[in-house]
Amino acid sequence: QVQLVESGGGLVQAGGSLRLSCAASGRTFSMNAMGWFRQAPGKEREFVARISWSAGSTVYADSVKGRFTISRDNAKNTVYLQMNSLKPEDTAVYYCAAARRGYGSRLTTTEYDYWGQGTQVTVSS
Repeated sequence: QVQLVESGGGLVQAGGSLRLSCAASGRTFSMNAMGWFRQAPGKEREFVARISWSAGSTVYADSVKGRFTISRDNAKNTVYLQMNSLKPEDTAVYYCAAARRGYGSRLTTTEYDYWGQGTQVTVSS
């Protein structure tokens, strides 16, 4: 089992920045990729970004490309999501997820095995 705990959410004005953290514990050696997803009220959970645990390669949703940066600190078993130039449409609960598989796009929720509890991000206009 892998446990994931997110932190860093909050309320920010449009154009501002936030950094989310996701600390992993447990059988972290089984993780191949970490991802961030978000879910706004009344909408499905959507992919935001992912990073491979070993190589550090990254993929971003088009809606956040150029504004968000995902990174990881292997020594701390922690993944970060730096969010800049935030927009009201970025308002959502943000979830961290871990995937055991080392193949596939890992852009969908079904490809992830472990999830954090979520952290609220609210961007005011």
